[in-house]
Amino acid sequence: MTRETTLCDIKSMTVEELAAALREMGEGAFRSRQIFAWLHRGVRSFEEMTDLSKDLRARLGERFTLCAPRPVRKQVSSADGTVKYLWELADGNCIETVLMRYRHGNTVCISSQVGCRMGCAFCASTLGGKVRDLSPGEMLEQVIFAQADGGVPVSNIVLMGIGEPLDNFDNVLRFLELVNHPLGLHIGMRHISLSTCGLIPGIRRLGELELQLTLSVSLHAPDGETRSRIMPVNRAYGVDELFEACHGYFDKTGRRISFEYAMIDGVNDADWQADLI
Repeated sequence: MTRETTLCDIKSMTVEELAAALREMGEGAFRSRQIFAWLHRGVRSFEEMTDLSKDLRARLGERFTLCAPRPVRKQVSSADGTVKYLWELADGNCIETVLMRYRHGNTVCISSQVGCRMGCAFCASTLGGKVRDLSPGEMLEQVIFAQADGGVPVSNIVLMGIGEPLDNFDNVLRFLELVNHPLGLHIGMRHISLSTCGLIPGIRRLGELELQLTLSVSLHAPDGETRSRIMPVNRAYGVDELFEACHGYFDKTGRRISFEYAMIDGVNDADWQADLI
């Protein structure tokens, strides 16, 4: 990650970290709550934080860089109003975000990495391999600015865009903490779904935290031979071990797990494969 990207990432800071930074600057820690709230409203400059003094805004600008992803392309479905965004990040890399409208609420599907190293045969995100992890702030920005551009409140989040969330575990965990905070977007864990191709150490670690989010597992084949052919992760963590980890996750959290299955003609759509599920 470049120094420029790190400096832009004030949005990755918790209220407590902001308070500590402000104390170092000789400011009252209570200002951290104001700044945190402004960041989660989608301000693009410190000058927009109008309840802070001009002096403090100037000093924040000297210590931190505040930026936002640049919309490169926006596609709107004429069928249901779904919006796909291509954002350019501070370092020039691009990611995708999708805003979906449903009767039960509006959902944002976000990316967790630039590129992906999982190598699933049916996924275009992995063609160039993994470039880098997204910071918590860069994940948060996708929700904030999709909501702002769409003009609708977001009530649900799906980590199912570019990248494998459990391959960026610590940053994803920090993102979940930020997006759940009452001073921010305050989106509850039960309204967040995390999709994984089956990184078992991450599933087990997530289960130990007993978060109330929904775990979604990309299965796509019920037998090891087929799954290894289309999903290389299965060569490290087989189907039986994956199901065992899923049972453990349920036992820890009490949360049901959803399984994703894309039908591929002549690969994973045989009757005998259906019988295994």
